[in-house]
Amino acid sequence: MPPIASTVRRTALLLAGLVLLTACGGGGNEPAAGTAEDGAADGFPVTLKNCGRTVTVDAAPRHAVSLNQGSTEILLSLGLADRLAGTATWTDPVMKGLEKDESTVPRLAENQPSSEKVLAEEPDFVTASFESTLGKGGVASRDQFEELGVPTYLSPSDCAGKENTGSSDGSRTETLTMDAVYGEVRDLAKVFGVPERGEKLVASLRGRVDKATADIDASGTTMLYWFANAEAPYLAGCCGAPGIITEELGAKNVFDDTHEEWPQINWETVADRNPDVLVIGDLTRKSQTAESAGKKIAFLESNPATKNLDAVKHKRYVLLSGQAMNPTIRTVEGVERVAAGLRSFGLAG
Repeated sequence: MPPIASTVRRTALLLAGLVLLTACGGGGNEPAAGTAEDGAADGFPVTLKNCGRTVTVDAAPRHAVSLNQGSTEILLSLGLADRLAGTATWTDPVMKGLEKDESTVPRLAENQPSSEKVLAEEPDFVTASFESTLGKGGVASRDQFEELGVPTYLSPSDCAGKENTGSSDGSRTETLTMDAVYGEVRDLAKVFGVPERGEKLVASLRGRVDKATADIDASGTTMLYWFANAEAPYLAGCCGAPGIITEELGAKNVFDDTHEEWPQINWETVADRNPDVLVIGDLTRKSQTAESAGKKIAFLESNPATKNLDAVKHKRYVLLSGQAMNPTIRTVEGVERVAAGLRSFGLAG
């Protein structure tokens, strides 16, 4: 990450006019005093407890920056493209139906942008899906943004019941549920002054999950989720977004005995566990080996340790976007696609 000290000096005057304030404290993600429910004339200020901080926004953001695809797609789904000054860090094409809105928002970087590039947009609000984006080694820390008067918001799914320590993707102390994602939708809708849109989006997502899982019973079916990397593959542990999908369908993740979010596990261990179905990330980024589903399948069908897996021999593959395998609104897409795959394989009860 480029040094931020010089950026602070150069941009302080530009940002001095911002009236959005934040303060440290608290934990969790519950509404706090001063929210729209307290009867302020225009619903502001809005105050939220978010990942160990209390975030107060005095007016609806008009020039926000979203630093991860997951948070961006929530904002676009809420009809807030005209309030976004920029987005960054994409793994996949934008969610279907959002292409037109997404095309109107500047993309600051395909991956992680510099702090200078973000601050050049003079944001009045910054949101991200992962603590690594707003922490050490990321774009800039939440403290650094807030020293400039720029409130920040972090997806609760990346902090509630999760330890983000070390160089890994963290580990879960509690099983993630869609409630954390629904909470993020509601929070962002409230911050932008459109709470009714948030409730409508949550209702739609719930309805899709209910429809996808109606009368399905995949008990006895084992699955493996492969996100990226061929040499030392990142495979899903028990309790993140893939855990939501597995739980909704009543199936079993062959690596549900690890609480790491995306542990790197060798292929010999995968062969020993021999999953019935392989859920494969189909990514368009180019930061790891075997990002696309095509490259993953070619590897599986040629590698001596994997070519004799039951799932490979019977070509029981379900392809998902990277975002569907992360805790985002597209996890619902994951539930739908895996459910459809299990039905087509005759493994849905």
